[in-house]
Amino acid sequence: MIRVDNISKSFDKNDVLIGISAEFAEARTNLVIGQSGSGKTVLLKCLIGMIEPDSGDIWYGEDSFTALHPDQQRTFRQQMGVVFQGGALFDSMTVEQNIRLPMDFFTDWDRERKLDRVNFCLGRVQLPGSNKLLPAELSGGMKKRVAIARAIALNPKYLFCDEPNSGLDPQTAIVIDKLIHEITLEFKMTTVINTHDMNSVMEIGDNILFLSEGRKCWEGPREEILRSDNKVLNDFVFASELMKKIK
Repeated sequence: MIRVDNISKSFDKNDVLIGISAEFAEARTNLVIGQSGSGKTVLLKCLIGMIEPDSGDIWYGEDSFTALHPDQQRTFRQQMGVVFQGGALFDSMTVEQNIRLPMDFFTDWDRERKLDRVNFCLGRVQLPGSNKLLPAELSGGMKKRVAIARAIALNPKYLFCDEPNSGLDPQTAIVIDKLIHEITLEFKMTTVINTHDMNSVMEIGDNILFLSEGRKCWEGPREEILRSDNKVLNDFVFASELMKKIK
């Protein structure tokens, strides 16, 4: 389980996160939702150590991540896989090289073991045999799959995804959602996904955290989100045409 206690962060006196406390359940898909500018990405970057919060604590089980020295955080991050918005693949590298990158940085595995792991990950995201392709030769959905394959290359305990459906058509977005959910269950990872897509919430969200203007406005299981009397949450949830139909 991941727990954040009273996390706050500001930039140039602009409060982006204000006293956020929440829990992300182990071996579940935990979705962070909210409008653009609500603080979702800053929270995720705090969780993975890309940004240091101004105050508060982040706990991974019994380990205080915020109390670790930067070198210790770097070692700890080997347990994390990250899917960045847009995929963030290196254009000059092949699919195989992109997926192998975490292994090159963090392991002393020999070439054969790395290739075996690359091929396993490609098979798991349903892209076998695409090793030598370049990102320019991939569709948007394929790029996201490669990004997921890279994120699970070191068999992490924790998976973080920042807007994994960004730029995808609805059908491809559903495929990516299901893939992330399947991998979470299969490898018993604790997954945290930033999204504003209510389709994702209703399809794969086990636990939901709703942010608005840097504050936590609601937290709970997916089954309760449609029954909430929280007006700010309801305005967000029922803004999409799909959710209007459900209502």
